Amino acid sequence: MATPSASDAELSAALGGTIKSPTAMAEVTRRLLDYMRSGAVASGDRLPAERQLANLMGVGRSAVREALAALEILGIVEVRPGSGTYLRGSTSELLPQTLSWGILLHADKTRELIEVRHGLETQAARLAAAQATDASLARLTEHLETMEDSLGDFHHFVTADMLFHQELAVIAGNELLQGILQSVRSLIRVWVERALNDGDHAKITIAEHRAILDGLRARDPEAAAAAMSRHMDSAGSRLKPSLPSTVHES
Repeated sequence: MATPSASDAELSAALGGTIKSPTAMAEVTRRLLDYMRSGAVASGDRLPAERQLANLMGVGRSAVREALAALEILGIVEVRPGSGTYLRGSTSELLPQTLSWGILLHADKTRELIEVRHGLETQAARLAAAQATDASLARLTEHLETMEDSLGDFHHFVTADMLFHQELAVIAGNELLQGILQSVRSLIRVWVERALNDGDHAKITIAEHRAILDGLRARDPEAAAAAMSRHMDSAGSRLKPSLPSTVHES
C-alpha cells in the first residue's frame, strides 16, 4: 500500500474521524473552518473534492455540500462549477470566527441571534423602501414568484426566501448592514430549513413577503419596516420551537 502524501496526512489529521452528531452539517462546517485557519490551505487554493471530504469525515456528500453552501453565502469560499471550491483571497478573519461561534451556540444564544436579525432586517426594509428602483423591485418579485412555485420543495423555497432578503439588503445600500445580515442568516439557515416544514407555514411566509414588497413598491419606509417586523415576529415564532436545548459538537 502506498504511503500517503504529506497533504493526505494533513487532511486526515485536520478533517478525519467519522461524524456522529445529528447536526452533521454544523460539524462539517466547523472542521472545514478549523482546516482553513490552520494554514494548510492558502487564499486562492482549491479545497479537496466533496467526495474526498465526505469520506474523510464519514458523512454523506449532502452534508458537505450544505456546509460549503453556507461558507459560500458568507463569502469564505467560491464554488466554480466544473472546477471546484476555492478559498477566497479577501475573506475577513471575522467571518470564519463568527460562523464557528454561531454553529456551536446554545439555543438561548441562537434565540438572541434571531432577535438581532429582527432589528437588522427591519432597518434594511426601511432603507430599501427609499432606495428601491423598478429593476430591483423586479428582482424581488422574481424571488417571491420562485417561492410561490416551490411550495412542497422546501430546500428551494428556503433558498428563494434567503435570496429575497439578500436582495433587499443590497437595495438598502448599506454594505456593513448587508454583510452582517448575510452572516446572521447563514448562522441560522440550518434551523430555518428544519422549522419550515409544511405548506401552511410556507403560504404564511409568502403572504408576509408580499406585504413587504407592497411597502417597497409604495416607497413607504414605515410600511415596509412594519411588514418586515411582522414577518420577523412570525418567522421567529416558527423557528424557536425547532431549536434543540443545546447545539454542540459531537
